[in-house]
Amino acid sequence: MPSNYGLHGMALRLTVQRAAWEAHIDGLAATLDGLVPVVKGNGYGFGRATLHPLVKGLSDFVCVGTIYELDHVAERVTPVVLTPTVEPPAAPTAVPPVLTIGSVADVRALHGWRGRVIVKLQSSMLRFGATRDEVEDVVASAAAANLELAGYALHLPLAGSESDRVAEVDAWLDAVDASQPLWLSHLSPHSYSNMRARHPDRQFRLRLGTALWHGDKSFLQLTADVLAVHPVGAGDCAGYHLTEVPSSGQLVLVSAGSAHGVSPLPDGASPFHFSRTRLAMLEPPHMHTSILFVPDGQACPSRGDEVDVQRPLISTLVDRIDWT
Repeated sequence: MPSNYGLHGMALRLTVQRAAWEAHIDGLAATLDGLVPVVKGNGYGFGRATLHPLVKGLSDFVCVGTIYELDHVAERVTPVVLTPTVEPPAAPTAVPPVLTIGSVADVRALHGWRGRVIVKLQSSMLRFGATRDEVEDVVASAAAANLELAGYALHLPLAGSESDRVAEVDAWLDAVDASQPLWLSHLSPHSYSNMRARHPDRQFRLRLGTALWHGDKSFLQLTADVLAVHPVGAGDCAGYHLTEVPSSGQLVLVSAGSAHGVSPLPDGASPFHFSRTRLAMLEPPHMHTSILFVPDGQACPSRGDEVDVQRPLISTLVDRIDWT
């Protein structure tokens, strides 16, 4: 697929089918009472500034990762900070944030700050959060510090079965104040709806990030421009480490590297594809460019073509987004 990088510069590009993508978001939101979008980190590949304006039509709340991600939050949307902080937020926001606490020490770190807090419950992930034996002390400590309780939160693991995650939620219900909302993560929309139906007297909220913004991956395509193609022979050396070329073929330089978060796949394989064929890397990606090797006889892209890039968007920094 030819690229227009000559006009716009080399790029690692995310192409989004806007209508299908927005229809997925709106459709999912319409089926979930209590949905809270998550906009954190690199904004799921789109950038936080791109996603925050969309939240306004979906929820009165948005979850952000840390107190350092309170920028770009839409007006009249309340940010909920998911990670406990060692100090109160320094800069005021249009709507005061709801902070997360998971221990008495987290409450002490907010000394002098006034506002709403959510008590994080320790899940089987064993990250931060109060255990069943600690939760009462954390709530009491928050009350003594004049912090307003806004609910409880349970961050479930990705591993394990859906029934295991549902059972973990059920196990916490009798340990927390039933009048307060329970904010859930990593529970499927189907299980969440069943949870609400089984406990109509309880308040639940479902925090969604990947399932909301990524949805059907067919809406999204990640590609890199081919910057140059060089013929090489067996035994030639190239790259930062002057790696020996295994046979005659072509070196293909593409506009994606470690600066974009692009790296070999967990099994060491190349994340680059062209003409439905994986392209071998001569060396691991470096900064803004990767050097690929295509042996003679294999389909080879030309300067100005695009190659597909197989990377999780949550850890990828794209140069540009093309909306189609």
